[in-house]
Amino acid sequence: MADEGLPVQLASPALHVAESGYYAWKDRPPSARTVRHAWLTEAIIGIHTASRGTYGSRRVHAELALGLGIHAHHGTVELLMRRAGLHGLPGNRARRRPRLQTPSVADLVERNFTRHARDQLWVTDITEHPTMEGKVYCAVVLDVFARRVVGWSIDASPTAALTTHALSMAIGNRHPQPGGTIIHSDHGVQGEFNRSSQHL
Repeated sequence: MADEGLPVQLASPALHVAESGYYAWKDRPPSARTVRHAWLTEAIIGIHTASRGTYGSRRVHAELALGLGIHAHHGTVELLMRRAGLHGLPGNRARRRPRLQTPSVADLVERNFTRHARDQLWVTDITEHPTMEGKVYCAVVLDVFARRVVGWSIDASPTAALTTHALSMAIGNRHPQPGGTIIHSDHGVQGEFNRSSQHL
């Protein structure tokens, strides 16, 4: 009210506060929380600008934590973005993404996962795991006869290298059959294993 030109002497009784309390508040230095929020807002604006205005609070929060090592509560990031008038581009979760049409080889397993010796059939899969520092992906190679993991690899992204590292470990740890070891994986989005069965 004082900023709008209304005298403090008139505004104080209307708001049931003392004049001295108003002047004490006005002359008080900013709190540590106010200073941190101002500093955090600058970092948020920088990230939002670098994303060309596309990042919402979730991605800004992730960039603060993973990119800059700044730990802030997600609700605080939302609040400061709202105060600064920042928002990301809306997504359409209802829209289904088209499936990638990648070539597949013949299915040599035909859903028969029983084997009578080791290293005749290996199955593979890639799983996604959320962590405090972001997602990690794990590729595993399993011998169906022994029911044991013979190769694995972990990475921050589901790349072709993730699967080839897991296979390299499996080959280095085991001795594939002379007639050929079959490697099988369900149809997924990774280029290395698209519902394929192939001889090693």
